[in-house]
Amino acid sequence: MSFAHQTVLLGEVVRLFSPGVDRVIVDGTLGGGGHSEALLEAGFRVVGVDRDPQALAAATARLSRFGERFRAVKGEFGDVARLVEAPVGGLVLDLGVSSPQLDTPARGFSFQSDGPLDMRMGDEGETAAELIARLPEGELADLIYLYGEERASRGIARELKARLPTTTFAAVEAVKAGVPRRAWPKETHVATRTFQALRIAVNRELEQLEQALSALPGLLGEGGVAAIISFHSLEDRLVKQTFRRLCGEVDDAPRGLPIVQQRTAQFESLARKAIVATDAEVDQNPRARSARLRAIRKLSGVTS
Repeated sequence: MSFAHQTVLLGEVVRLFSPGVDRVIVDGTLGGGGHSEALLEAGFRVVGVDRDPQALAAATARLSRFGERFRAVKGEFGDVARLVEAPVGGLVLDLGVSSPQLDTPARGFSFQSDGPLDMRMGDEGETAAELIARLPEGELADLIYLYGEERASRGIARELKARLPTTTFAAVEAVKAGVPRRAWPKETHVATRTFQALRIAVNRELEQLEQALSALPGLLGEGGVAAIISFHSLEDRLVKQTFRRLCGEVDDAPRGLPIVQQRTAQFESLARKAIVATDAEVDQNPRARSARLRAIRKLSGVTS
């Protein structure tokens, strides 16, 4: 089964995990198995988690040569604390939609080709079309504004509710009708932000990320590393803020107010700024341009 996906920041991710034979690393977004394969080749054991049956089947076939050192588990990465026995040596997450999902019209992720308005990363739950039909117009507008950072969310929601699209091209036409022509973005497709918002909502992506982040202290053993790649500002902001708290950094206070509490550090940062792809990688894989990798390591002597 084909599930070809060009893995981003591959070398950077592997270098973040200290060398160690048979340490268990959880790949919470298994996808095509690119990160898992590199970690297995470096001597680790890997538990790969994914909600997509096609990804699980393809990665299992690709990584069969590693025998019992690789194990695939069907599930959502937000449930990692329930799916995997703690403690483990690390967790890697490559967030967002994978290329095979995006490039398959029947999955309904892309506005570039017509297909059912589905957008589910797994094979369960509500589709994007069903979400649009169920939500009141105001809630749909708020969702598009929050998850897509789309200023024209009110007009888009009004058109989506009036038309109730069941295909991707029908949804694109609704978005176009909901945004004044003069306000269409010049560098991106007019439906980009709306499709992002619907995908995030259908798959509960931010909720999944919050659950995974909250599980880190109990999931990782001493010296365990969490490495997370995000592709848009909502994810990256959540990862950055959570990592700061875990590393004992005080949240930003309004100007003029004293700092009243210093947090106890449970982790240390492994990169002062987000790690980004090299120009060479971006030339080879344009998707890597928006990738942001952040990583922390659990300190010794810390109890969860």
